[in-house]
Amino acid sequence: MTTAADAGAPPRAALLTPSPTSAPVPPAEASPPVRRVPLAVAGVIGAALAGYVFAEHGAKPGVLLLLGLGLGFALFHSRFGFTSAWRQLVAVGNGTGLRAHTLLLGTTATLFALVIGTGSGLFGSVPAPSAGPIGVALLVGAFLFAIGMQLGGACASGTLFAVGSGQGTIVLTLFGFITGSTLAAWQFGLWNDLPALDPYVLSDHVGWFGSWAVTIAVLAGIWFIARAVQARRNPPPVGTPPSARGVLRRTVRGSWPLAVGAVVLSLLGAGVLLVSGGAWGVTSAFALWGSKVAGALGGAPETWAFWQQPGNAAQLSGPVLADKNSLTDIGIMVGAAVAAAAGGVWQLHRSIPARTALAAVIGGILMGVGARLAGGCNIGAYLAGIASGSLHGWIWGAVAILGTWAGLRLRPLFGLGNPKPTDSVC
Repeated sequence: MTTAADAGAPPRAALLTPSPTSAPVPPAEASPPVRRVPLAVAGVIGAALAGYVFAEHGAKPGVLLLLGLGLGFALFHSRFGFTSAWRQLVAVGNGTGLRAHTLLLGTTATLFALVIGTGSGLFGSVPAPSAGPIGVALLVGAFLFAIGMQLGGACASGTLFAVGSGQGTIVLTLFGFITGSTLAAWQFGLWNDLPALDPYVLSDHVGWFGSWAVTIAVLAGIWFIARAVQARRNPPPVGTPPSARGVLRRTVRGSWPLAVGAVVLSLLGAGVLLVSGGAWGVTSAFALWGSKVAGALGGAPETWAFWQQPGNAAQLSGPVLADKNSLTDIGIMVGAAVAAAAGGVWQLHRSIPARTALAAVIGGILMGVGARLAGGCNIGAYLAGIASGSLHGWIWGAVAILGTWAGLRLRPLFGLGNPKPTDSVC
C-alpha cells in the first residue's frame, strides 16, 4: 500500500499502484474458531426453508431463495458495504468502497445488457430494466435514506447481512426499516402525487450497447475521480476483517477482497434477473412484512391505496415465501449467518447504549420511508437503476452522497463517531 511519500511518482506509475493512504493497510487477524452451534442452526434453517419452498411453491421460488443464500454469504465475506463506503469517502476521502461500487455497477450493467438485451429468461420470465420516475419523491426519498443509513449503521443489504451475523443493534434498524416502510405504504396518498417526470432509460434512445457504453464510461470517470480524491487527501486505510489463510479456507472462513465480492454479487444479482424477470430488490418486502403484521393485528392493509396499485394486491394476498424480494431477503440473513458462523465471528450483541438504539430505530424508519418515496434503496434504485441504464439510479446515488454528508453531522448527537484523518483505519 502506498503512502504520502509516493505522491510524487510519475502519473503512469501512480495509476497502476494502489491508491495512497496515510498508513499501510493493517494485516488481517486470524479467523477465530468456527462457531459450531450457530453454524448448525443456520444450516438447518437454510436447508429446511429451501426444502419447504421447493416443495410448496416450486422451483422458481426455491432458486430465488438459494440465490439469496448466496448473496448473504458473499455480502458477509466481502463485507461489501454502501453505508461505510460513502461515509469513508465523505469523511476522509477514502474512495476504496466507491471504486468497488463502480466494479459492481459495471459488471452488473454488462450482465443486465446481455440478459435484457437478448430477452433471456428462465421459468418463463421476461427480463425488464428497473426504471423509476424522476421527481420530488426521488430526491426526498434518497436524501432521507442516506441520512438513515448513517444513523442506522447499515443500508438495505447491509441491514440484512448484519442481522444474519448477530448484530443486535441492526435488529433495531431492521425493526425501524419495516416500520418506516409500512408507514409510507399506509400514507401512500401523501406522496404519490408529488411532481415527477417519466422514467428515462438509456436503452430506449441509444439501444442496449449504447446504454452499456455510456454507463461504463461514466463509471470509469467516477473511478478516476475517487482515486484522485484519495490521492489528494491521503486518508487512513480501510480496516481488514479477520481471515483464514489459504485460498480455499479463505473462501469459506475468511474475508474476500472487495473486487471478488463485487463480481460474485453481480453474478448472483444477474441470476435473480434471469429467474424472476426483475432486478434484485430488498425493501418492498419490508412493506409487505409490516402490512401483513398490521393485517394480523386487525388492520386492513388491503384497503390502502398502496396495495391497490397494479401488481401490489397480488403481492399482499400471496404467501411471504412466494414473494421474490422476501425470498432473497430471508436468504441473505440465513446465508450471512452461515458465513459469520463459519468465519468464527457470529455473536449476538446484547448490550446496546440507549442513544445507539435510538439512532438505529430512527435510521431504520428514515430508510423505510425514503425507500418507498424513491421507489427503491441502494439495491433496488441505485444498483438496479444504474445497471439498467435508468437516469433515476444516477440521481439516487448523487443525492445519497449529499444525504451522507448530512447524516455524518447528525451521528455525533447519538454518540456515533465518524472517521478522522488521524485514525489508523477508517
